[in-house]
Parts: sequence; structure tokens; C-alpha cells
Amino acid sequence: MTTFRPNDLHAYAAALLAAGGYSAAHAARTADVLVWANARGTNSHGVLRIPRYIEMVELGLIDPQATPVVTTQTGAMAVLNAGRAPGASGMMAAMDTAIGIANQLGVGWCSARDITHAGAVGYFALEAAKRGCVGIVMTASGPLMAYHGARVSGLSTNPIAICAPKSDFPLLLDMSTSTVALGKIMHAKDAGTNIPEGWAIDADGRPATDPTQVNTLTPLGGPKGSGLSLMIEVLSSLLVSNPVISTALAGGKGSMNGVAIALKIASFTDPDEFAKQVDALAGSLKALPKAPGTDEILMPGERGFRLSEERNSSGIPIAEGTLKRLAEVGDRFAIPQPAPIETKDRPSTASG
Repeated sequence: MTTFRPNDLHAYAAALLAAGGYSAAHAARTADVLVWANARGTNSHGVLRIPRYIEMVELGLIDPQATPVVTTQTGAMAVLNAGRAPGASGMMAAMDTAIGIANQLGVGWCSARDITHAGAVGYFALEAAKRGCVGIVMTASGPLMAYHGARVSGLSTNPIAICAPKSDFPLLLDMSTSTVALGKIMHAKDAGTNIPEGWAIDADGRPATDPTQVNTLTPLGGPKGSGLSLMIEVLSSLLVSNPVISTALAGGKGSMNGVAIALKIASFTDPDEFAKQVDALAGSLKALPKAPGTDEILMPGERGFRLSEERNSSGIPIAEGTLKRLAEVGDRFAIPQPAPIETKDRPSTASG
């Protein structure tokens, strides 16, 4: 792993994306989301995605200049056409729309059609929490995960994130409906490591531990992950008449869709009182007797917020395999990698 200053990593990511065709605004927003993920230790959704994003531009799967547009709004419900814009920009536009509606009506729902890979969706749910709302985000894409009982891909890893503010850091649940996100397989390839049994299966339906032999991912909790992914497809895609899975399984080319929901806390209760109650709930859970081998009971997102604080001070480490692939892109566009942080230059920080 090589460590970089967050600002340098962000500038490098944005420059690579811009060279690959992204508008300046789309490049900056996408870099925001990618580096945010790396800072939290979610390398599966970090800068390792850049080569694929640029490839998707070249294949016509991403329109790097598109502007998402709200096409309809009825009461608290809106539909946004992202037009295959970079996913980070499409989902931020959807969340901005949902928050705007919630500020007027108490709740806002924005369905986003034809987005592209949005990255770590917790970023968008967190944005709602920063602006006085509870945020909920879901996205749906093509087959990447086995439906429970099948040995081939039938559903996607459709993620869901829910974020609620409290006095210090928010509660932030951000999870895929597969046992792990596909990006963790990508990161294992970059890092040259095996994966645990149970994450994925090979072409014969047997457990795969070599990331190069992965055929498809496994659903989280078997039928539970399958069922949740299926219903996210219903909410994200079928509600806006833009089916992804059935189209793909029939041999067609589906797109991606997303949902951003904002619940204005002040429309339900006093925001300060709500934060106190969330604090009390978290505190009561953290105070429970710990299971053997458990040092601390953590809340959703707590480890990520701590790690982000540390890495924004000491630097963000990136796997050598990822750096090699980024350098290949940089060489195409004459964009050099930033200088890494030397060990002696890194400030000491407490481990989280």
C-alpha cells in the first residue's frame, strides 16, 4: 500500500476522469465520492473504479457530459432522468431533489432513471443527514449475484443505505445485498490476495477463494439477500417502467436506476430531541455486555467515520495493483501520479 494526501488523491482522480471525458463538475463530484470511500476503508468503491468508469465512457455506457433532469413531480414524488450521466452526479441530483421536496412537504422521494454506477451510496444518504433529514438510498443494476438456489447471476448486489443524524457522527448503514460488494473481489485482485470462502462461487457453483475464478457473488443471508435485492429492483426500476433484471435475463441491455428518499426530521419531531434519542439508543447498545473476543460494540458507520478522520490527517493508502492500473490510465493522458507521503512525514494518529 502507498499512502497519499487526500487532496492529492482527489486531484489525481478528478484529473484522470476529466481526461477520460468527464466534465469538470462530474469529475469533481465523482472524485468526491471515490476518495470518501477510500478514506473510510471502503476500497471496493474507491479510486480503483476509475479505469472502468473511463472504459464505460469509451463504450458509450456513460455520457460524461449529460445533465440529469427532473421530468415529472407529483406531490412528494419526483422522477429524474439521469441520461447515463456519471452515477455520482446522477444520485446527488436525485438526493438534492428529494431534500428539496422534503423541505416543503416533510418527505421527498426521487426515482432516478438511467443512472450509472454511483459508488458508495452511503455518501448520498449522509448528505441528507447533514441537511436535517433521515436519508435512504437504493440502486439497482444488472445481474452480478446468484439468486438463492441458482449457480449463475440472477440479481444485482443492489445496495441500500440509511443515515440518521446524531450529536457526534451519524448512524450510517451502507450495505450491499450480496455477502460482499463486487469491488471487494476487485480489490483482492489488485492486492494479490485470496478471498474468504462464502463470498462468491465459480462457474460450477462451487465456493471460490481465488478472486480470478469468481463467476458470481453470493447473496447475503441466502434468501434474505436475494429477497431484499429483488424488492430494490421493484422499487427502483419497475416503479419507473425501466426494468433492469428481466431485460438483462432476456438477453437485452438494461440500465441502472436509483431511489433517493429524504425524511425531514423537523416535520416529525424536534431535531435536537431526535438527536438525543438516537444518542441514547446507540449508547444503550454500546453499553451491552460484550461477547467474548469483542473489544467494542460499534454502531453502523462508526468504524468508517473514525478511520476517515484518521486518514484525512495521516493519508489514504492505496493498493499497489490499483496504483498500477491508474498509472496506465495516467500514461495515456500524460497525468503523473502524485507524490506519496513518506513515512517520516506522516503525523502520528491514534488507531481507530
